[in-house]
Amino acid sequence: MALMNISDTGLTIEFSGRERIWTRLGSLDVPLAAVRRVTVVDEPLRAAHGTRKGLHASGIAKIGVWGLVTGPRRLVAAYRGRPGLRVELDRAAFGGDFDELVLSLDDALQSAQLIEQRMGCHR
Repeated sequence: MALMNISDTGLTIEFSGRERIWTRLGSLDVPLAAVRRVTVVDEPLRAAHGTRKGLHASGIAKIGVWGLVTGPRRLVAAYRGRPGLRVELDRAAFGGDFDELVLSLDDALQSAQLIEQRMGCHR
């Protein structure tokens, strides 16, 4: 499962070995200025739909990029039974390839609160 480090200036997401294969990323750095909204989601698997490039083990896991054709483009590492976090991004603000991150995180609620707190300091 991905790990998220939240600093005063941004988010760093570190992907596990299996996730690295399907996301084609070892890690991703996102500046706080690019974060538009953070939402805790009880069922992160439902947040990823559309055309994909990645792993979809029905009802168990989704790992990769969703929304390739019609968007929004989501980077996903979501698992059944794990709380999740949806992070909406301003793609242009960080020069990235994604409009959203959908991640299963054991500490999703605490992470969301910390991100919102840090965002408040930078607005």
